[in-house]
Amino acid sequence: MRNTKKVIAATAAVATLVGLAACGSSNDNGANKGDADKAELVFWGWDSGNSMKEILADFEKANPGITVKFNNTGTAEKTSTALSNAIAAGNGAPDVVMLEDPTVTQFAVTDGLVDLSEFGADKLADDFAAGPWNKLQYNNKPYALPIDSGPEMFFYNKAVFDKAGVDGESIKTWNDYYEAAKKLKKIGVYITADSGDASFYDTMIWLAGGRPFSTSNDGKNVTIRLTEDKGTREFTEFWQKMIDEGLVATNLTSWSDRWKSAVGQGKVASLFSGAWLPSLLMSDIPGAAGLWRVAQMPTPDGKATTSENGGSALAVLQRSRKPEASYRFIEYACHNAKGITTRVDGGAFPADKNTLSDSKFLSKTTVTDDRGIEVPYFGGQEYNRVLSQAAENVS
Repeated sequence: MRNTKKVIAATAAVATLVGLAACGSSNDNGANKGDADKAELVFWGWDSGNSMKEILADFEKANPGITVKFNNTGTAEKTSTALSNAIAAGNGAPDVVMLEDPTVTQFAVTDGLVDLSEFGADKLADDFAAGPWNKLQYNNKPYALPIDSGPEMFFYNKAVFDKAGVDGESIKTWNDYYEAAKKLKKIGVYITADSGDASFYDTMIWLAGGRPFSTSNDGKNVTIRLTEDKGTREFTEFWQKMIDEGLVATNLTSWSDRWKSAVGQGKVASLFSGAWLPSLLMSDIPGAAGLWRVAQMPTPDGKATTSENGGSALAVLQRSRKPEASYRFIEYACHNAKGITTRVDGGAFPADKNTLSDSKFLSKTTVTDDRGIEVPYFGGQEYNRVLSQAAENVS
């Protein structure tokens, strides 16, 4: 099969482990946690919701002895790379860092991050959805707090689906999705695009129940069983069929100008993506406002379950000499009601249970555009209600 190598290569990319230089244990956090009430903190991260400036101002107002200097590192990937380099060099690392959820344990295992149970963070487990919380644990201890989350969702262009005679709400199984893709192809439309992004394969294997990775009890050996794992096989065989039959656009790089144009013109009619997508659709494809809807993910057998795609968290660096003040900041941004509301108002999808069950949040039908105007991007659908239901169904 011509495209088999593409699927296998992307699946194998999921298994690639990023090697990070251990920072050692030269810090003195155990003896000195710094002044909790007075500190100048350095914070690295990105600001997808343009809300960080407000969060910092509110935090500093509530904690007048603490200042936070925010260095916008641009993207999750750039942040991780810069942090790896700083740790390896032995200097230049921040006090607080924003990391994409899957990378937290990579830094925790090399002693780069503080075990937040030192500050009582382990008592916060019941306040967060299980999906994002569980991803931030190493040796059953939290090494970061989730600032947002991304249960995997099915977003689709209802106008294009209607034209092809497809009911998006009726797509419950992968076979339903396959049949819908064939109908869309008849009108010259791809059901989705796949640029070979490894995180997409990771997410879909997880959704299929795949568990191809395991570690020894001492944590020193990792076993990868891509070909033997049932969920991995089930997804790759299904997706290979989609590619072989020309039902998926494989020539578009996600978030490129060509990709945005294809999605905006209805040539790509749906997306599997994390619950953080609404604000990005509004920002990058504003012309499609009112046309899109969101539904639960189709699954192999139609049972309601999903996985996580993305999500980010805040952690404290081992080398920080101000860990207690640093924890106070991340607790404010991730757990304090005001800090959470500011992020959610900026377009972030929450990780805390209180917001996920809040009636005002659930009944929201608009997405805020770059001008601050509320737009019914999903045609009046209470989209947060759908997204929050998925957050409860993360396997």
